[in-house]
Amino acid sequence: MKKVLFKMFTVFDILLWSISIVTIILSFTLSPSRDYLTLTSSVIGVTALMFIVKGHVAGQILTVVFAVFYGVVSYFFAYYGEMITYLGMSAPAAVMATISWLRHPYKKSDRAQVEVDKLTVKKVIVLIGVTAVITVAFYFILRALETTNLTVSTVSVATSVLAASMVFLRSPLYGLAYAANDVVLIVMWTLATYKDIAYLPMIICFSLFLLLDFYGFISWTKMRNRQHTDNAQNTQTDIEQHENSEQGEQTE
Repeated sequence: MKKVLFKMFTVFDILLWSISIVTIILSFTLSPSRDYLTLTSSVIGVTALMFIVKGHVAGQILTVVFAVFYGVVSYFFAYYGEMITYLGMSAPAAVMATISWLRHPYKKSDRAQVEVDKLTVKKVIVLIGVTAVITVAFYFILRALETTNLTVSTVSVATSVLAASMVFLRSPLYGLAYAANDVVLIVMWTLATYKDIAYLPMIICFSLFLLLDFYGFISWTKMRNRQHTDNAQNTQTDIEQHENSEQGEQTE
């Protein structure tokens, strides 16, 4: 397992993760008002994304932990939409994604890497419908709870549902969906930081998330193409072996 993890991350990956962690810690130490929950959730979130970028199931497990910490941070700033979304949707979705990824490992990766799937028209239609219904329902729930920055929070719910679904469906488009969500969250936590500088690490956190999610889209696209090529070669090899076997039987 350790060898698989070591081979999975490139020097660039390790450097990117290290820079992200250092950036988060620096923003925390430079802040006059320090919130350790914010720091912890940011570090866990960045680490989770690094594993998800590589298609490793550990990323989903860490996402569950991140969702709990982030939900608590959101509660204290009255971002109830974020709290409900992450604790009530993102955490359960990450658990479901963990099961899905474990059930669909890429056959050559010793269960370390998930098998990338493609979105069908039917899946897209269902996904859009579910996202629309949940978003509308959440708007009224969040309005009743007097959620801070209601409009932005509602948009965040929509992008979160879309992104979490993409992860479950094992699509490279999860990166773009989460990138859209990151932009919304950067706006939300910028508004929060304007009132309390302690939330500055959250801006840094989701800015790094934005970078990592774009990287994830590129990484998963390459991973999908590589898996497709390998599967095509394996299929051709199987056909040739079958033909050679039949020719051998006929010769006998």
